[in-house]
Amino acid sequence: MNHKIALLLVEDEPHIAQALVFNLEEEGYQVTHVESGEQALEKLSNTPYSLIILDLALPGIDGLEVCDHLRKQGNQIPILMLTARGTAQDRITGLTTGADDYLAKPFNLKEFLLRVAGLLRRANWQPIHSDNILYTFGSNQINLETDQATTANGTFQLTELEMKMLRFFFDQEGIVLSRGKLLKQVWGMSPETETRTLDNFIVRLRKYFETNPAKPRHFRTVRGRGYRFVQNPE
Repeated sequence: MNHKIALLLVEDEPHIAQALVFNLEEEGYQVTHVESGEQALEKLSNTPYSLIILDLALPGIDGLEVCDHLRKQGNQIPILMLTARGTAQDRITGLTTGADDYLAKPFNLKEFLLRVAGLLRRANWQPIHSDNILYTFGSNQINLETDQATTANGTFQLTELEMKMLRFFFDQEGIVLSRGKLLKQVWGMSPETETRTLDNFIVRLRKYFETNPAKPRHFRTVRGRGYRFVQNPE
């Protein structure tokens, strides 16, 4: 394990924070712990971190506000959100705000550490085989150099994981991609991992890029098989 991997843990419950810091440090990570959103933003303004483990319910500025602030500033640091709320809507809210993964308390420690490792793991992506840095589908345009998206809803910055998923879809345009393959290629997770992270990410992409997210034309579900990206639907 690389001891230089620095993590920021934002958790206001002392017993949870103490346990997470201990186990993360046992894995070889360097962990900085703060108890509020304000402290987190202050740390992030002058210290580089490889990952944020962010509790949703914080005093003052909560986890959603921290996440939203970072994404609007163009900060693409991976975010693992923790929360005592485990409903589907809570997960979707966290992920659409910009979190990259989501764990509901109480969670299994081994799963938590696997999620951390998966978010930190980065595939060596090759550029899409095109001389054009702009990728267009429907009314959407992605700048492959700046990771900036221009859609009917405006222009915004995509996170690293969002771009990893988009690049994989673009490279495999028209091909049905299984859940296991997407989990392995984008998150570095075992294909057998049971998680709703992928599904919630698809919800996020549809909200960004589909004219009608309830009837997607580009990011399609293939029942029982996975997902398929279509650049130019008929």
